[in-house]
Amino acid sequence: MQKNHYRQLLASIALAALAAGCGTADQLAQVGQQPALNAIQDPTTTPGYRPVQMPMPEPQQVHYNPNSLWQSGSRAFFKDQRASQVGDILTVVVTIDDEAEIENTTERNRTESSGAGVGGALGTAIDTIFLPAGTAASDLANVGSNSSFQGAGSVDREETLQTQIAAVVTQVLPNGNLVIEGRQEVRVNFEVRELIVAGIVRPEDITANNRVASEQIAEARIGYGGRGQITTVQQPRVGNQVLDILLPF
Repeated sequence: MQKNHYRQLLASIALAALAAGCGTADQLAQVGQQPALNAIQDPTTTPGYRPVQMPMPEPQQVHYNPNSLWQSGSRAFFKDQRASQVGDILTVVVTIDDEAEIENTTERNRTESSGAGVGGALGTAIDTIFLPAGTAASDLANVGSNSSFQGAGSVDREETLQTQIAAVVTQVLPNGNLVIEGRQEVRVNFEVRELIVAGIVRPEDITANNRVASEQIAEARIGYGGRGQITTVQQPRVGNQVLDILLPF
């Protein structure tokens, strides 16, 4: 069992070293160059993309009123400029103001003792034959244990993000809700900042100026990060990350 454990450990270290070597080679090839921007592509063609499937109500047949100026599906007499079909664009107003403060203290104490002995004639025989002088069979075994645990933890987090990003409608669900996804990359000197927004919105939540707030997005996925020289310096080295995962202490 220990040999298998060591083999698995060596294999993990070898894979990590190989991945680190590939990443190092890529970084060396980009020395002195600005980080490259990703090409604009169809989100549905990216690896791992899967259409969103949600519980839907039964479809209702659309009724048309003859001799009426009202266009079915429109919110006004004129054409609606808000996003409604695959490929349409809308603006997502991202507003994140998250603050959390949590404190937790745990304390545990446990004391246990037990004893075993032999009395009567059997105890006298054991005292005489087996036990050394000064030892009684009535106190043949005494076991005691004492354990204590005390832990404390706290979380103090504050995050604020306000920005806007244009997203594309990638799918229209049977009940009319829109699946959207938007990506934005901004390169400043040698650092690329990335913003990703995806989720499901209701057409009713899209305002007249074709905007929707981030808190009105269901199944929202919002990512904000970067890549480049500054991000690389802020990250621990690959070896340290591997040791943090593998070492049990």
